[in-house]
Amino acid sequence: MNSSDSEPGTTPVESTGEPTTKSNFLRDAIIQDLASGKYAGRVQTRFPPEPNGYLHIGHAKAICLDFGLADEFGGKTNLRFDDTNPTKEETEYVEAIMEDVRWLGFEWDGLFYASDYFPQLYEWAIKLIKDGKAYVCDLTADQIREYRGTLTEPGKESPYRNRSIAENLDLFERMKNGEFPDGSRTLRAKIDMASPNLSFRDPVMYRILHQHHHRTGDDWCIYPMYDYAHGQSDSIEQVTHSICTLEFDNNRHLYNWFIEQLGIFPSQQYEFDRLSLTYTIMSKRKLLKLVQENLVNGWDDPRMPTLSGMRRRGYTPEAIRDFCASLGVSKTNGITQLQQLEYYVRQDLNKHAQRVMAVLKPLKIVLTNYPDDLVEEVEAVNNPEDASAGTRKIPFSKTLYIEQDDFREVPPPKYYRLSPGKEVRLRYGYIIKCESVVKDAEGNVVEVHCTYDPDSRSGGATSNRKVKATIHWVSAAHAVDAEVRNYDTLFSKENPDDVEEGQDFTANLNPNSLEVLTGCKVEPGLKDASAGSRYQFERLGYFCVDPDSTTGKPVFNKTIGLKDTWAKIEQRAKN
Repeated sequence: MNSSDSEPGTTPVESTGEPTTKSNFLRDAIIQDLASGKYAGRVQTRFPPEPNGYLHIGHAKAICLDFGLADEFGGKTNLRFDDTNPTKEETEYVEAIMEDVRWLGFEWDGLFYASDYFPQLYEWAIKLIKDGKAYVCDLTADQIREYRGTLTEPGKESPYRNRSIAENLDLFERMKNGEFPDGSRTLRAKIDMASPNLSFRDPVMYRILHQHHHRTGDDWCIYPMYDYAHGQSDSIEQVTHSICTLEFDNNRHLYNWFIEQLGIFPSQQYEFDRLSLTYTIMSKRKLLKLVQENLVNGWDDPRMPTLSGMRRRGYTPEAIRDFCASLGVSKTNGITQLQQLEYYVRQDLNKHAQRVMAVLKPLKIVLTNYPDDLVEEVEAVNNPEDASAGTRKIPFSKTLYIEQDDFREVPPPKYYRLSPGKEVRLRYGYIIKCESVVKDAEGNVVEVHCTYDPDSRSGGATSNRKVKATIHWVSAAHAVDAEVRNYDTLFSKENPDDVEEGQDFTANLNPNSLEVLTGCKVEPGLKDASAGSRYQFERLGYFCVDPDSTTGKPVFNKTIGLKDTWAKIEQRAKN
């Protein structure tokens, strides 16, 4: 986010900064309300997702605000599912949302559904009809749009606007009883068709929809629109600070109008900037398209910006919360660089992930002067950032695997890793020297023969001899076969919606977003690593155990690389 997008008093954090608790207009509003005695000193927020998809990183910012502000001021937060559209909502999404909120580190004080309030919302609609503030309209959806007018031209009143209260009450009841087909009638608020605010031009309150609801079944065939249900749901729960993203700014006046007309608890709506990330889409409609068309492997595909996808990839909830804290709160939408999120992921994993050795593209090394039957144990540090993590023992033997990239038969300039006649140190082990190679029929090096220096073992009394490179390895006889999935961004452009005419965002899908490596070799201690466990593969990056793992056959997802090379490359390009 650019500094110009921030509210006064906020301090955006660059991708090398630390998260801080910032002053912002939402905190200031709460502080002011508490000081004045408004709401009797209560702070009540809510997180109100529609259960029509999985939560994504954009929702994480809202969750952190809703729960974080309430926690800061000793308040409470409800989780409420705004389930007013049965055509798109599923119990699967409800359960996934609850799991994600808890995984992120929050627990709600009350669990509610907008559908809990259907009877009350219906009674309030009847009150508005009786007060002459609502009417049944027979215009089609297209006609309603046509009659609404534009920003420069007033709307035109519906020919059904002046029906009698008695007729409206009768028709509305019959709508509820299922007498009319879908789309044939709506209930609309009677406000002002000439209002400069288009949301005031007789907005639809109820539509007819003969659709099975995931909670209420077939009890209802009319369903309230979001703009009608939302504020009243807040009021029922006595929400004091209803925090929404900026697209609901114009709807705030309508939110207040319904509350005022009904004379109910005056919840107050506030709007903040939504999170947008480079190389990422946040539209649930577009994410659903990716899932339904099998362009990804489900909602929890590690390439998805969903919280379940990030969890499967190995992101930590602590990193996501720190990232959200770094963003600040503004009244202007902007774009946040993906590497800012990656910075916080890398920071957290560096502190907590156990170090292990893994060889993703193995090349066999034979130590010709090492005893055939000897197996030693070398001691390895589990996490240099955390002394309490201790150490582990790793087997060392005559035949090892190293990365193919750590050997060059004809080394380029400044290549300090293994090559003919050159020495390297094996991490926690010995210094070895390349003596010869074995090639297959096509001339590819398939085996490298080396000698080792018995006096050079790491940690030994005579281990001080210096070489220019240290590489990782695993013992061939003890290594565990593993599958490794390397992930890149799902989209190849910073703005996935930047497409030529006639194309949609899927044209920017990155064909190299997933690389699957089989026959990888990892330390024996990873044989039965539990799903969700996070590790740093030394010199390679951070990896997480995937649920697809089976006994003795682990599968690892690459979470992120060790260095923010992407950010550095981009910065150089800008300079």
